Amino acid sequence: MRATPIAVFALAALLPLTACDDTGGDGKPESAACSLDEVSVAAGPASVAPAAGDTGEVPVSLTNRSATCTLDGFPRVRLATAGDSDALRLSPAEGAKAQKLTLAKGDSASFTLTYVRGPADDGWNATTLRVALADDPDGSGGPGEQAFRWSYGPVARKDGGTLDATVSAYQRAGD
Repeated sequence: MRATPIAVFALAALLPLTACDDTGGDGKPESAACSLDEVSVAAGPASVAPAAGDTGEVPVSLTNRSATCTLDGFPRVRLATAGDSDALRLSPAEGAKAQKLTLAKGDSASFTLTYVRGPADDGWNATTLRVALADDPDGSGGPGEQAFRWSYGPVARKDGGTLDATVSAYQRAGD
């Protein structure tokens, strides 16, 4: 009758090994958040809004150059003026739902900045597009941003002074 205590001991010893793994509950390994050190970012080519009141789009593509990583939430996108001291953060597009994307080395994703061109005398005269991968609740920017030249004209303002521009959720390239 010694077999029962040994079997119970063996089973009890295996439980901690199976309960502690590095998967996210779906059987796939957890990965770290993507960073600009690991992901190459490119903006454009844009579908430029030709005149005030027209809508334009700037696609931003991301390619993972390193170990598997995850994009979660929305990108942090800001438009800055010439002095670069002022920068306004863009909100997610209405109805956009964030999705968590896992990118293996070589995988790509994208998001789109959609804007309404403003009048030359009353629009936000942005000169720099600033992109970060992590969501930043206070919109303060900081390290981890990539800057691109903004050459698509002034951006219209909505009532209250916010920019008439939004960003989409991350999408896997090809979706």
